[in-house]
Amino acid sequence: MEEKVAIRTVGLRKSYGPVQALRGVDLAVGRGEIFGFLGPNGAGKTTTIRCLLDLIRPDAGTIRVLGIDPQVDPVTVRRRTGYLPGELSLEQNLTAATLLRYLVELQGDEVEWSFVQRLAERLELNLERPIKNLSKGNKQKVGVIQALMARPTLLLLDEPTAGLDPLMQQEVYRLLREAREAGATVFFSSHIIGEVEALADRVAILREGVVVEEATPKQLTQLTMRRVHVHFCRPVDVQGLERLPGVSVAGHNGEQATLQVEGKMDGLVKALAAYPISDLSTESVSLEQIFLTYYGAGKPAQEVD
Repeated sequence: MEEKVAIRTVGLRKSYGPVQALRGVDLAVGRGEIFGFLGPNGAGKTTTIRCLLDLIRPDAGTIRVLGIDPQVDPVTVRRRTGYLPGELSLEQNLTAATLLRYLVELQGDEVEWSFVQRLAERLELNLERPIKNLSKGNKQKVGVIQALMARPTLLLLDEPTAGLDPLMQQEVYRLLREAREAGATVFFSSHIIGEVEALADRVAILREGVVVEEATPKQLTQLTMRRVHVHFCRPVDVQGLERLPGVSVAGHNGEQATLQVEGKMDGLVKALAAYPISDLSTESVSLEQIFLTYYGAGKPAQEVD
């Protein structure tokens, strides 16, 4: 079954002095999948990606990328991977064209310059401008192009749409879907909820160096949390409902109440049978609200990513 897995980590741990960036990250990303790695700044997303490429080494745990241990054969892993770092560093005095041509030459015969030009056209990037004169968004486009241009087996992208306007974000999404359709696996980190909802097949939520949830975006929104709007036939006391596991009262005004439910609805439905109800409706909350549930309580994440 391992040949069907593009990325596997087991018990991945990494500390920077007293700060534990990763506390035991377990991941399994299937080949041909678009996998979103979601978490706020400081959760450990960048550290995980750097470990996958053997740019830094974990303190404990095992890693396999495309079936290869990157600590044993990092050259092969990097040759088959398109990487977009979160902190993109480009030679400022070169034009985008000069820089990309240099990177093409390093790749040998694996890259067609005409494909680079098509990517630049789709991203509306002027290749002849010096990089020092490019905006942050246009520099990000250079980074996206260099990651995609060799049509790699695996894409590791750290915040791929950072600095891009909404139209360009959508174009990057299309490029990544096309890469997946061509057989690539896409693993991208993000703290943007809408990006994960729009792009990912599955998502892992990272909190303080630990994966706290893994599912499809739809499963997270439908199964993890709901809002229930209840209309009663007369004013009632809803304090008893708030004592139910996973249920909180978001609003109550006499004959109307809005309840927030984490987990299964069974307990609430049984409890509501004792109340005089005239109407009831439910809504799945956004991934943004679910995300805030994970990060809204407890101590802030350490400022290490």
